[in-house]
Amino acid sequence: MAQSPVVKRVWDIIKQPVESLNLKVWDVRFLKEGASWYLRVFIDKDGGVSINDCTDVSRLIDPLLDQYDPIDRSYYLEVCSPGLCRELVLPEHFSQMLGSEVLVRLIRPRDNVREFVGILKAYDGSVTVEINGTETVFDKKEIAFVKLNETF
Repeated sequence: MAQSPVVKRVWDIIKQPVESLNLKVWDVRFLKEGASWYLRVFIDKDGGVSINDCTDVSRLIDPLLDQYDPIDRSYYLEVCSPGLCRELVLPEHFSQMLGSEVLVRLIRPRDNVREFVGILKAYDGSVTVEINGTETVFDKKEIAFVKLNETF
């Protein structure tokens, strides 16, 4: 998935400082919701992140974003966990989650089915999922999203 210039600039600014806290930047998104813009920074670490991790990262990166000013409009900064049912976006997300159960949602139904659940077997731009013992390949242009499918 291609990153917007704003997201790339933000990622470049925050990556090393976040890693200095023994955390990892999972994803960065700059989105308009209603009349407001949001910069969402998703962080992760082994064992999951706490509210304190989110607070620490927010306090760390807020002055850096002010200093480098990569965004030409006002926005709300949100630092959060990608969650258990995290969306897989980057190639490294897919590599890290090989063998995990995922939910693939398609933009348009395939054979009247829009959502597929199975084991992530491969990623090479296309997503290969084993569903009931059969490998199914989804082209990236037909996928709305891929998320971990955690059940409780």
